[in-house]
Amino acid sequence: MTPAPNALVQSVLDSGGLAALQDAVGTGDDGEIYAEATRNESFVWDDGRLKTASYDSETGFGLRVVAGEAAGYAHSNEISRAALGRAGDAAAMARRGFSGTLADAPRRTNLALYGDLDPLAAPSFESKIATLEEIDAYVRAKDPRVVQVSVSLAASRKEIAIIRPDGDVRADARPLVRVNVSVTAEKDGRRETGSMGAGGREEYARWIDGGRLKSLADEALRIALVNLDAIPAPAGEMDVVLGAGWPGVLLHEAVGHGLEGDFNRKGTSAFSGRIGERVAAPGVTVVDDGTIANRRGSLTIDDEGTPTSRTVLIEDGYLRGYLQDRQNARLMGVEATGNGRRESFAHAPMPRMTNTFMEGGSHDPAEIIASLKRGIYATNLGGGSVDITSGKFVFQCTEAYLVEDGKIIAPVKGASLIGDGPKAMSQISMIGNDSKLDDGVGTCGKAGQSVPVGVGQPTLRIGGLTVGGAG
Repeated sequence: MTPAPNALVQSVLDSGGLAALQDAVGTGDDGEIYAEATRNESFVWDDGRLKTASYDSETGFGLRVVAGEAAGYAHSNEISRAALGRAGDAAAMARRGFSGTLADAPRRTNLALYGDLDPLAAPSFESKIATLEEIDAYVRAKDPRVVQVSVSLAASRKEIAIIRPDGDVRADARPLVRVNVSVTAEKDGRRETGSMGAGGREEYARWIDGGRLKSLADEALRIALVNLDAIPAPAGEMDVVLGAGWPGVLLHEAVGHGLEGDFNRKGTSAFSGRIGERVAAPGVTVVDDGTIANRRGSLTIDDEGTPTSRTVLIEDGYLRGYLQDRQNARLMGVEATGNGRRESFAHAPMPRMTNTFMEGGSHDPAEIIASLKRGIYATNLGGGSVDITSGKFVFQCTEAYLVEDGKIIAPVKGASLIGDGPKAMSQISMIGNDSKLDDGVGTCGKAGQSVPVGVGQPTLRIGGLTVGGAG
């Protein structure tokens, strides 16, 4: 065994972690100790002043035993011989009466996406506060209708270590930054808000130097002013054009979750048992790729130690595969795809997306909008929900426009998009040549766990969605 040169790994080994894990896994199929040390900071400027500034750090571990379809998990924020022993005893309950064969360790990778990158190291505290104040003053000076500005900066650095009962050790570092600007404008007693954010696995400088943060502020102000002039959204069944980038959150929720291995192994997804079948319109190719450097959803290895990968889920409309962690992959007789993720050491891993997007097609976006007789052009989506079993979804539009005879008539307010994922995928009639990922703001929730993700798509025309509105 050659432990990674990592203080976190050494702490677990010095506390008898390997022996505790080996005793716990015993005749089980798999298991690991996942150790984690995280530092977080956040700053919020609101109502013309620094509202909050916080810093925290946390260290802990989780110990898992996998036996067939069962799994035992215990965790502690104390890495000690006693805590590891107690966790091992608790997790071992999952393999009572079970006799299996320890699974091989994940394949290795020479890739190291982030190394020593530490976004908390710079700029200084004083510089961050000055930046927040500068953006607040910049936005307020741009338009007299601005009544409220909120600016936030947040960063973290997470170090992880994964120790297996066969002595295999993996370690990784994960920096993350997010910036956000929210602007509220008022006209004739009506108030509307626009927000814009960005982020990824780089240093702050990527987003706050060279006018980048001012560009985000400009976009947030633009959205707020557009919404001031919005008319009530129409209601009914109609064709919808979705913009490129962030509207891919609909794809993430309505289709991506349904392609995660656990739902399909259990037969509870609308896509269960459909490998090789047509599940979307021709030209639709959906990919999950956790290897794209610096993206919010990208990782060198997943939270089980498997290298992330580029996984084609849907190819030219045909279902090719699912997103897999180690347990579900083994039970389904396929390879793990590097999608075993967890929110923290306090959570067991499960199949999750990384950066999930649809590849581009051949149509010019302007051509797609011009093809719309009467419908909605949605360029920004807010909150939504989906039923995994049926694929039915509801999404709110935060920026959308009424289109008639191929021309944008007016912005609309209160529009929601209602449909089901598999049906919507089959009703895609035009795919733009402008596929892109979002700006780095996505957070995905599943079973009470939240993880950072990326979404993306080209401009799309989808027929027959139900638009909920005011008229």
